[in-house]
Amino acid sequence: MVLGLSLSAPIGPINAAQLDKGLRGGFMHAWVVGLGAISSDIIYMLLVYFGMIHLLDAPFIKAFLWLFGFFVLVYTGVESIRHSGELSGAEMRGSEASLSRSFTSGFLMSLFNPLSILFWLGIYGSILAKAVNEYPMQQLLVYSGAIVLGILLWDVTMAAASSMFRKFLTVRVLRAVSVLSGLSLVGFGFYFGVQAARLLFFH
Repeated sequence: MVLGLSLSAPIGPINAAQLDKGLRGGFMHAWVVGLGAISSDIIYMLLVYFGMIHLLDAPFIKAFLWLFGFFVLVYTGVESIRHSGELSGAEMRGSEASLSRSFTSGFLMSLFNPLSILFWLGIYGSILAKAVNEYPMQQLLVYSGAIVLGILLWDVTMAAASSMFRKFLTVRVLRAVSVLSGLSLVGFGFYFGVQAARLLFFH
């Protein structure tokens, strides 16, 4: 569980997106972003488990992931900044369509985040390699479930915090936070873009 919490806690694209969605649409929207991210984490967990993650280690695949991550993050960040002026004091009730959009954005952000892959390949992969020789299958499933539970716990905390801030902060502050989280996403996006350029042109 601590490992799952430590994966989620550092300020990154998912936390910035959760903060933004929580301020705009409340708890459910922020939590659904986290659920989308967890879904992609589970995919990587399964890839590690079945020994297929090494396919993602090829320079071309890595460059593609960095590049796609760049587009997803910059687009999401720019949208956040662009729509910050639309925040109002009235309660904004999200439609089902926007909930599914929140899920998709969390899923894509995490899926095309090579840092997630590095975590699952490096940390989870090494734990799995060690544990598979020492513990039965049921125990491996319990360990993996505890990591996912830790991530879920952090997502609920972030969603609750952002929706609580939404109730107490003024519209002007909410707009400022929305712009800052958008800029943060754009910043992460450009970092991903630089990494892609390095792999493609300077490798």
